[in-house]
Amino acid sequence: MNIMEYIDKGGIIVYILIFLNIIGFTIIIWKFLTIPRKKAMVEKIKRKVNEENFKTIEVQIEYEVKRLESGLTYIKNIASVAPLLGLLGTVYGVYKAFEAITQKGLGDPTVFSSGISVALITTITGLIVAIPHHIAYNHFISLLDSIELKAKKEIIGKL
Repeated sequence: MNIMEYIDKGGIIVYILIFLNIIGFTIIIWKFLTIPRKKAMVEKIKRKVNEENFKTIEVQIEYEVKRLESGLTYIKNIASVAPLLGLLGTVYGVYKAFEAITQKGLGDPTVFSSGISVALITTITGLIVAIPHHIAYNHFISLLDSIELKAKKEIIGKL
């Protein structure tokens, strides 16, 4: 069985997960390209912050870091929703298995195996989509936290 047969067997839920995966990885690649280096980002924040208004410097730094976080919410949501969609597929697959058993009895195990197959394929796909998105989200949040701390230390610390 090739991968397209697995995808077809998983049904609409697997197609939704693949669509979410494409969106999520597009954002992840965009973030890897736009948040290249910590020092360069701190310098960029330094250029944007108005150091003459001392009272609002911290707010300005937080605002600039918040702007860098754009798109991360999508990654976080995909990481959270993908396992739930996989679980939904599992429930649907088990339901189809029981429905097949109800109609044709327990004499032939292949009758309900397609429902169990759908259940397992959607669960696996949900986890395959969720795990890299969780890792990427945590990586970017950690990176942005360190950029914010370094910017505050360098900008506020010198004043």
